[in-house]
Amino acid sequence: MTKLTIRSIQAIQPGDREKIVWDDELRGFGVRVKPTGLKSFLIQYRNAHGQSRRHTIGRVGVLAPEEARKRAKKLLAGIADGDDPTKNRSDMRAAPTVAELTERYIEDHALVRKKPSSVASDRKLLRLHVLPRLGGLKVDAVARKDIASLMSAMKATPGAANRTFALISKMLNLAEKWDLRPDGTNPCRHVEKYPERRMERFLSTEELARLSTVLIEAERDRIEMPSVIAAIRLLIFTGARVDEILSLRWEQIDFERRLLRLDDSKTGARPIMLNAPALQVLAGIDREPASPWVIAGKIEGNRLVNIRKPWGRIRKRAGLNDVRLHDLRHSFASVAAASGLSLPIIGGLLGHSQPATTARYAHLANDPLHQANDLIGSRIAAAMTGVQATVEQIRTKQ
Repeated sequence: MTKLTIRSIQAIQPGDREKIVWDDELRGFGVRVKPTGLKSFLIQYRNAHGQSRRHTIGRVGVLAPEEARKRAKKLLAGIADGDDPTKNRSDMRAAPTVAELTERYIEDHALVRKKPSSVASDRKLLRLHVLPRLGGLKVDAVARKDIASLMSAMKATPGAANRTFALISKMLNLAEKWDLRPDGTNPCRHVEKYPERRMERFLSTEELARLSTVLIEAERDRIEMPSVIAAIRLLIFTGARVDEILSLRWEQIDFERRLLRLDDSKTGARPIMLNAPALQVLAGIDREPASPWVIAGKIEGNRLVNIRKPWGRIRKRAGLNDVRLHDLRHSFASVAAASGLSLPIIGGLLGHSQPATTARYAHLANDPLHQANDLIGSRIAAAMTGVQATVEQIRTKQ
């Protein structure tokens, strides 16, 4: 035995078989020399079960003897407290990568708990953003800097960045639940999402009239499929989501109680109230005898699955190029709010599961409040002066 120094290590010659030269100062610390001439620092110890183990610290040349000695002392001290570095290294190698976590997330969570459209969206975000940057990392090694770096790389698309962030955070929470990370270590904590400008486009009375005219002309001139026109009108009069209307079956319509009974929507089973115009639209649809679908597709027996392209043509003719199909739902809510309906009533009509979702329309309820306030003010003025002044009269004088 000898003290391991640069000179003493250089003097060790490889043989036909692997050899180990032990240090005479630190018990269990040595150099392994392979027949190829490769030399590595190691420690030998017994674990808590009394089993003999060898753990490689690093290569000679990469680590200086004194640095290797310091690491060996630290490792041996940990072993005395019950640690097992060889097992730790084995566990790290066996730990799943983020790419493997995504597969389990899809199979065990998304496909079980989410709708097909949401699963498809998750797959896209994972493929485009998560896997290229984080896929090769071990799940338990993902750090806050990795999440922050991903968010920074996606700053040009803040909406997509925030959706990706929410997806990663959910996956890492599940990783803790599945014992793939220690509890409370989700690195998404304290990483800020991007502020987003909520898209709230409401059609005015004049815009609704223009849209109605275009729909009448398209129906009369057979420019678009009757099912497309019916679907758009139902979206306008019900405030339903696009998928809720396109996937509607005749058996779900209760004409007597004026309801659509949806057994599966974004927020679960729910009814959709039918007003007179909506009932009129449904009554005017030519029903295919062999098809269960209300909004029929081009192929007999199939439903219409997408109306984005025909909607693009219709909105262009109506001069509503910035109006999305989902904005028809916003417009339904805006008319409800401006009519003085309470937010809980509006939320019930739209099938919102959270009051905060409906709260975005609160500012639109100011119109009836203004009207009521104007009425009170004009009557007080009339009592005080004997003359009833209206807001419009005041504006005219300005």
